[in-house]
Amino acid sequence: MTRITDQLNFGPALDIAARSAASISKLQMPENQDNLLLIDADGRAVLLRDQTPQTTTLGDWPRGHVRLAVLDGMGGHGHGREAAEAVATGLLRVPACTTPEQLNAHLDQLHHQLQARFSRPDDQDTFRRPGTTLTLLEIPSGQAPMLFHAGDSRLYEITAHDAHPLTVDHVPATAFAMHGMLGEDEWWQQVHGEHRAQISQAYILGNAFANPQILDNALLPLDATNLPPFLRQLADRRVIATRADATYLLATDGFWSSARPQSWVQRWPSLLHTSSAATALDALFSDYAQNPPPQLHIDNLSAIVIRFRAAPESGNVDETALPTAPIPSHF
Repeated sequence: MTRITDQLNFGPALDIAARSAASISKLQMPENQDNLLLIDADGRAVLLRDQTPQTTTLGDWPRGHVRLAVLDGMGGHGHGREAAEAVATGLLRVPACTTPEQLNAHLDQLHHQLQARFSRPDDQDTFRRPGTTLTLLEIPSGQAPMLFHAGDSRLYEITAHDAHPLTVDHVPATAFAMHGMLGEDEWWQQVHGEHRAQISQAYILGNAFANPQILDNALLPLDATNLPPFLRQLADRRVIATRADATYLLATDGFWSSARPQSWVQRWPSLLHTSSAATALDALFSDYAQNPPPQLHIDNLSAIVIRFRAAPESGNVDETALPTAPIPSHF
């Protein structure tokens, strides 16, 4: 699928490009269970419906406000594409938010509404409830972006020399680390040194952090109150301090679903160090197809590349939401 942002306007401060595609496998034509949502500075929105980009205009959207999200439907739980599509569509009804509190309240409410919609009264197997990842950036005009994260899609910050994640995967390894059963090195190896197709929290689905055998309907925000010390600066719901010299990548896990993903991720600084978000996005998809990661697990691919041409006003950044400890050496 070609870029879906060519007709959108994100204003002078943002350079953004996005694409979603089904698996590159030549053996089958699988369903693309990913989705994207982009709302530009003029209130034009694009998302996937029936795997095809659809555009609409939001009449009451404040000028200059931008919303970006990637979603990866959980096919193993059934109706993964429909779940991701329902969330992307529901995000169109969420008003533009200017504080983390507003954003979190609206997205928690949407989670519960869609959970009720997809639940069947006679179905006691909550683990078969559909779910989707949701990693979202809300960017009010002139302000720093606000992050909302659930699942194992990721936000990366990529400089000329490094690529490190700004989100924590909601997977069993993270649950073990939260309970003191896994240290930093072991967590890093299980989450970023390999790939395991398991998840401990997803939008609509709920979370199983307390007990992997019991699914709680609510989403559990991971933050300084429950994350281990080496992850506490990567809270799920926070304001992001951005850099004008960095490229930011919102992506689903098809890009690192391989036995040794780090050899591929380590190429991103040179690969994405290009003149624009569009050329960086093209380079990412092209290199993935031509030089795929070792022992690749074929999956759908969705990515939004973002560059901030100017830093947001520092007075709009909530300093209490920013990291208070150095980023671990692994990052």
